[in-house]
Amino acid sequence: MKGGAKASASAPLQISRVAASSPEWRLLLECANPHSDPHTFGELLHQALDWPLLLALGDEHGVLVLLSARLRDFNDAIAPPELREQLQHWQRVQAVFSLSLTAELFRLLDQFAASGIETLAIKGPALSVRCYGDAGARQYSDLDLIVRDRDILRCTEAMISLGHAPKIPLPAIQAGKFPGEYVFTRRDTKLLVEFHTERTFRYHPRPLRVDKLFERQVRVCFDGHDVPALSTEDELLLICIHGAKHFWERLMWIADVTALISRQPVDWDRAYTVAREVEAERMLHVGLRLAADLLQARLPAHVADELRSDSSATRLAGQIIGRLPQGNSTPGSLLQRAAFRMKMRGGFWRGASYLLRLSLSPTEEDWVPGAEGKRAWLLDAAGRPFRLARKHGRRGPA
Repeated sequence: MKGGAKASASAPLQISRVAASSPEWRLLLECANPHSDPHTFGELLHQALDWPLLLALGDEHGVLVLLSARLRDFNDAIAPPELREQLQHWQRVQAVFSLSLTAELFRLLDQFAASGIETLAIKGPALSVRCYGDAGARQYSDLDLIVRDRDILRCTEAMISLGHAPKIPLPAIQAGKFPGEYVFTRRDTKLLVEFHTERTFRYHPRPLRVDKLFERQVRVCFDGHDVPALSTEDELLLICIHGAKHFWERLMWIADVTALISRQPVDWDRAYTVAREVEAERMLHVGLRLAADLLQARLPAHVADELRSDSSATRLAGQIIGRLPQGNSTPGSLLQRAAFRMKMRGGFWRGASYLLRLSLSPTEEDWVPGAEGKRAWLLDAAGRPFRLARKHGRRGPA
């Protein structure tokens, strides 16, 4: 599963036949809509549902927790007994997994605070609390933290002392290389922790000034802990950029945008200021457009006017919505992916510059084997376009 325990092993074969008008897809949209009408949800439940397909679809799109929560409000006998048992088992596994991740988050934050390393929690349990009021109400498979790039070596040493194994070797960090993210695993568990710095946020159109994130930080309180987190506006932009990075291929990311702006007060002037700092207005617009068009997110009039004025964002959102039910919201061919990246940046020349930078910004997958501890940037960068072509060029048209 992309966020906990696996609910269906045959999801891809089933999801390929889902239509936007199917009751299974419409039911998931109702689960993800914070303003959903219980009567509409109840009517959909009493249609001839393909329950294995519904669970597979919910798993693929990361909204099984939301589906489970809504089903608890209705008669248990609606779902077949074997499906109820499967979903209840998944819920127990997911709950235990979420609790273990949350406990590890508190342990790490306490350790870093004691070491004088400033840290911000993003996504994961902190976002779940802000969006849904509960650290276990959102599917996630790892912990994500932001630190300053100058602190990453100290963070790595601290994580090793806490029993975490780094995916990125110390010699590479000491050589000044930076990966897609700094990944750590607990040797005795399946817990995964990812650290991000201003140098790993490659998909921001302009360099991110991480000090501003720390200046604008807030505290999210849950389970007796005050967790340092991004401001609502910074979190909103981050999840919109994250969705764009992954071509908005999962409903859960749109649900997160919708829930965040529905449950938390948003300073929209600040939200646009934050977006302009990294020139990500188009990415913000697409995220908001998806939330409004697919899940009926309620936006202030002046924000809705901004969205209507961005016709490219409207077209992109429409394309994503058309692909989303089939689990095929990622553009298929290399050229289609490149075109999406350019459009998401906005403007031909800015889009071309953005695409070129992404194509020549090596991650750990591009490092020359055996030279991880050497600063061979040119060789790493030169190999990246060929690796991407091999990885994505085999796909046919979407």
